[in-house]
Amino acid sequence: MEATELEPKQAEETVDSSARQQLIVFKLGEEEYGITIDQIKEVVFTPNITPMPQVPPYIKGVANIRGNILAIVDLREKFGLLAQESDTDGTSSNYTLVVASPKLNVGILVKEVPNTLTVSTSDIEDATSIVQSSQEGRNYIKGIVKVDQKLVILIDVFTVMQENEMSQVLSKEIVTNE
Repeated sequence: MEATELEPKQAEETVDSSARQQLIVFKLGEEEYGITIDQIKEVVFTPNITPMPQVPPYIKGVANIRGNILAIVDLREKFGLLAQESDTDGTSSNYTLVVASPKLNVGILVKEVPNTLTVSTSDIEDATSIVQSSQEGRNYIKGIVKVDQKLVILIDVFTVMQENEMSQVLSKEIVTNE
């Protein structure tokens, strides 16, 4: 399977109230999570990961993806979801979501090929009225999307990656000069 290049939606599409938003949906534990497509550069087979010393356990190491050295993050472990799964060693994560911005490039481990989902912005329930983050006031859960009989938790991956502990580690590896 070839790597999949993802095309971000234009920002002006989210302006009017009937706007639609495209999400990349993947499973962590038993739940489905979504990230807006503009936060994902591509989906690739998980490459060989080189472990790094003295990093939090959810940072599995670094990998070479298309000539770029990226930190590889296991959000299952970061979010405390490993106890829900029988596989706790992370070896069955077959795919990596490459997250890219001018300041941050990381890979996120996922087990299955993620799906795309297009939803109306009016179908995204604001999460701030439902849950609050306990970590220094940062709330990376941006909304909840109801799709048929299931819920998709919409996260802002850049907020997750910019938390103090994680950004300190990643800044040594990945983040360019500000």
